[in-house]
Amino acid sequence: MNRLLAEQVFKPGAFPEYTYVSRKSTDLGIDYELRLRQALKVSGYLTSIIGPSKMGKTVLCEKVIALENLIEMSGVDFKDSEDFWNIIGVKVGLSVSGEFGEVNLKGNMESKKEINKSEKFVLNKDRVIEYFKDNGLVLVLDDFHYASEDVQIHIAQQLKDAIRKEFKAIVISLPHRADDAIRKNADLTGRINSINIEPWKESELEQIAIKGFRELGINIKNDISKKISIESLTSPQLMQYICLSICTLIDSDTGNIKEVPEDVLEIAYKFTTINLNYNDVVKILKEGPNPRGNKRKLYKTNIDKELDIYGLIVESIRKNPPLVGLTLDELKRRIDDLIICDIKKPDKKTIRESLNKIQNIITEKDGIYKVLEWKDNVVHILDPLFLFYLRWGTY
Repeated sequence: MNRLLAEQVFKPGAFPEYTYVSRKSTDLGIDYELRLRQALKVSGYLTSIIGPSKMGKTVLCEKVIALENLIEMSGVDFKDSEDFWNIIGVKVGLSVSGEFGEVNLKGNMESKKEINKSEKFVLNKDRVIEYFKDNGLVLVLDDFHYASEDVQIHIAQQLKDAIRKEFKAIVISLPHRADDAIRKNADLTGRINSINIEPWKESELEQIAIKGFRELGINIKNDISKKISIESLTSPQLMQYICLSICTLIDSDTGNIKEVPEDVLEIAYKFTTINLNYNDVVKILKEGPNPRGNKRKLYKTNIDKELDIYGLIVESIRKNPPLVGLTLDELKRRIDDLIICDIKKPDKKTIRESLNKIQNIITEKDGIYKVLEWKDNVVHILDPLFLFYLRWGTY
C-alpha cells in the first residue's frame, strides 16, 4: 500500500475522506448525518441548516448526499430574483431555450409520409423541478444570507411552491440570520426541517489532528492537538489547514517524521496565514470612514502603538481569548485594558457609533469584506479565518 501524502489526509477546502469526524447534536444526542438523512426523506419540507461559517455544513451535505446528486449553489449566484430557475437549470446543464421536434407518419398503408412537427420551449420552473426529481438531485443553497433581501424573499416563495412538488432543497445560513426570509415566510411555517449546527468543541477538533497524523504514521501528543484546536476557533476547516501547514514545515511526506514537535506550532500558525488574503480587509477596518480632514483622537496602548478608536476595535477583537462573538461590554473591557494612559477612555456610545460606521463600510463592500457583522450589540465574526489572520498574520 502506498504511503498517504499530507495533502490527501488534511483537506481544508475539500471533503476530508480520512479525517471526517461525525458529531452528535447536544439537544437530541443524534448524529447530524442521521438528522439530515431523515430530513431529506420528508416530502414537502424544506431543510434549513443553520450554523457558524466554516463549521462543515457543506461537508455534512457531501457526506450524506452522493456527489453526483448534489447541486451546490450560493446566495451570491442570484443577483436578480427573476433568474432563479434559469440559473439552476443552467447549473445542471439544461438549455434555457430551444426547439424540440417529433415525426408523425400520416397516410394510408401504401403511401405514408413524414410530417415534422417542432415546438419552441423556454426553460421554466416545472421543467427544472421534474429534472431534479427524475435524476434524484438535491439543491444545496449555501450562503443564503449573501443574496439581497428582495432576492431572499423571492427564493423563499419559489421554494415554497417547489417543495410541494417534492423538489428537494437545503438552505444553509448563519445562526444570527435565523430570522431570514426562509424563517419569516408564513407559508413555510410547519414545513421546515431545521438542523442547527453547533460550534465544534475542542475535543472534536482534536480528533481531526489525531486521526490525520495517525494515517500518516506520526504521533501527536494530546497537549499539542489541544493547542491547535484552541487556535482553530471552532472551525474544522482551519484545523485541517493548520495541520497541513505543520506537515509541510516538518516535511512529513518523507516518512522520516515520527512525532509532531511543539516548537513548530507558532511557525505553523503564521505560515497558515500566508494564503489568507485579508490584508486589505484589516486595512479598511482600521482606517474606518473617511475622516474628511478631521484628526482623530489617538490613545497610547500597551502594544507600543498609538491607536484611534477604529484601531482599538480591531486590536480588541484579536486579543485573547479568541471569541467569534463579542458583546459591546466585552469590547469596552478589552479596549479599556489596551489603553495605558489615565485620559478619558472611549465610552460605549462612541464604540457603538464607530461599529455602526464599520458596519456601513462592510455592507457596501464585496463578499470578502463581510468578515464580521455588528448586530444587536454583538460583533459576530462571520469568518473564523479572518480572526485567525488577525491573530497571526502580518499587516
